[in-house]
Amino acid sequence: MPSAVYILGLSVFALGTSEFMLSGLLPPIAEDMGVSIPQAGLLISAFAIGMVVGAPLLAVATLRLPRRATLVTLLTVFGLGQVAGALAPTYEVLFASRVVSALACAGFWAVGAAVAVAMVPFGSRARAIAVMIGGLSIANVLGVPAGAFLGEHLGWRSAFWAVGAASAVALAGVLTRIPSIPVPEEKPRLRRELTIYRDRQVWLAVAVTALSAGGVFCVFSYLAPLLTDVAGLGGGWVPTVLGLFGIGALLGTAIGGRIADAHLFGVMLGGITASTVLLAVLAVTAESPVAAVGLSFLIGVASFFTAPALNARMFNVAGAAPTLAAATTTAAFNLGNTSGPWLGGTVIDAGLGFAATAWAGAAMTTGALGLVALALLFERRGKAPAPRAGLVAVPARGGRDGHQAGPTRCETV
Repeated sequence: MPSAVYILGLSVFALGTSEFMLSGLLPPIAEDMGVSIPQAGLLISAFAIGMVVGAPLLAVATLRLPRRATLVTLLTVFGLGQVAGALAPTYEVLFASRVVSALACAGFWAVGAAVAVAMVPFGSRARAIAVMIGGLSIANVLGVPAGAFLGEHLGWRSAFWAVGAASAVALAGVLTRIPSIPVPEEKPRLRRELTIYRDRQVWLAVAVTALSAGGVFCVFSYLAPLLTDVAGLGGGWVPTVLGLFGIGALLGTAIGGRIADAHLFGVMLGGITASTVLLAVLAVTAESPVAAVGLSFLIGVASFFTAPALNARMFNVAGAAPTLAAATTTAAFNLGNTSGPWLGGTVIDAGLGFAATAWAGAAMTTGALGLVALALLFERRGKAPAPRAGLVAVPARGGRDGHQAGPTRCETV
């Protein structure tokens, strides 16, 4: 495996840490910026919105640009976004820095996967992508808790500086280790690919992905204040619980990835049902420190158990559009990452408390469960498109065997 692929993994570690670390930094950010915790939670939504817009837009816009130069540009913009966040004098500036960083992050994903595939033989493509995106698994397990630890002891801005430093290291690696990759000779026919959006199964897949991800992020975005203000744990517990959530997510994706191909709808139905039940139990038992810690781990397992199946389902129904299938999946996950924190903030603003975010999350996953059942009904009636040959669903966040605790992407192999 070329060392350049591992450089891409290091880059993704920085991207992933920045994407998810705010879940452990909301209280100090809210206090420093003079805003409420729900308003601070919108910073998570801002990043997700940037990913929703940037994934399909930059996937298309960068197709004929030099790959290494594009990666360097996007990683530079991302790093500068972290510096802007660390120096942000106002909430508005911090918000804008998150949007810009997210656009660069989305573009890096779009180009980085293509570069990883281009550098290895045909039979090693899936492994190359798994190595590249393995950085995000490490970000969930180590980077996010480390960000919370820095925020607790050195202030929330130190976490942004740390990600900026990691971005600089990754940039040096990209400059020195990524070879020159030929630009694709022929553009894909986007007009033909856009026809996938006429299929109701594609929209059902988008909605299921968004609702299932949103249900988790409705709680995960406010997990720090739930642990401290409701469960009564000290602030020092937050990094530990975030790390447990990341380990659970990685474990869930690894298990789900092993059986999703043979039991795709079973994985979706089972995982989303388990998530719904666990979120409801958390809402009832949030005042118990033991329950809050244990359920955080189990929710990570159950929710991301479905990630490989959600990824594969999108590629099955949108296989005629290899350029847009992965971007659509990314956008769908981040629609959930946007709507979940927004709904959680709305519940908190209504005076229902942090524990009520678990009820709101359970409501979203219940909706996802109903839509999975509807998609299965259409599938059994023979109205769903058949899977396309030559396409393999590749989890976008690599753990062992390429499975990743987080949103997923696909590649044509």
